[in-house]
Amino acid sequence: MDGKHQDLLKRIRSKQAFICDMDGVIYHGNRLLEGVKEFIAWLHDQNKRYLFLTNSSERSPLELQQKLQRLGLEIDKQHFYTSALATASFLASQLPRGTAYVIGEAGLINALYEAGYSMNDINPDYVVVGESRNYNLETVTHAVNLVKQGARLIGTNPDLTGPIERGIMPATGALIAPISLATQREPYFVGKPNPLMMRHALKRLGSKREDTAIIGDRMDTDIISGIESEIDTVLVLSGVTRRDAVQEYPYSPTIILEGVRDLAE
Repeated sequence: MDGKHQDLLKRIRSKQAFICDMDGVIYHGNRLLEGVKEFIAWLHDQNKRYLFLTNSSERSPLELQQKLQRLGLEIDKQHFYTSALATASFLASQLPRGTAYVIGEAGLINALYEAGYSMNDINPDYVVVGESRNYNLETVTHAVNLVKQGARLIGTNPDLTGPIERGIMPATGALIAPISLATQREPYFVGKPNPLMMRHALKRLGSKREDTAIIGDRMDTDIISGIESEIDTVLVLSGVTRRDAVQEYPYSPTIILEGVRDLAE
């Protein structure tokens, strides 16, 4: 390890707060990644603030807490923030107590309810799309016609795919595409790499951007989010990005590590 890498690692370790992606960083499917327990212990030992930030809108913070509990990690649900929560917060700021037609799972629907929104499949203010296991031609057709009637189109995140045990599955960016194409309306995506989600995360942490680092495994969401928000970035190679693929992008992370275990001193 050369001197420059050591200096960068020391700089990242000195940060007071960490925004951490989950899949590919903390776990793969239902398997905890190597060194994660040591990383969490280090965060606590060093009194670091941290937030697990996921573009997935499927699960609530409580469900994410329970998943990590099953994997052997005891973490309070206040440490989790999802694109569903960010989307609900954004919509509540734009149009308080509005209505939405939702294609998505319980994590998204509950977040909208808690933000003061009600569900409406007749004349909603918004059509909101997240990850969905009940996606079909009927729901897409209904969404298309609601958007044509004036509902605004919102996506929880722009991810085209998400990892599953057997490979990948279509994610929000892919699911919302037919609605966008049929209506010729561009959706607004709230999740990463939208800097809005980073600002929400910093506010939750009570941290300044210069005192914070973001850890992720994707160049096109995690790393670009940090760069556009002027937050130092850590790319870990435990997820989807290979080291030789980094040069394909016109931007670079602050530092590249094999996994979060490298941060635990």
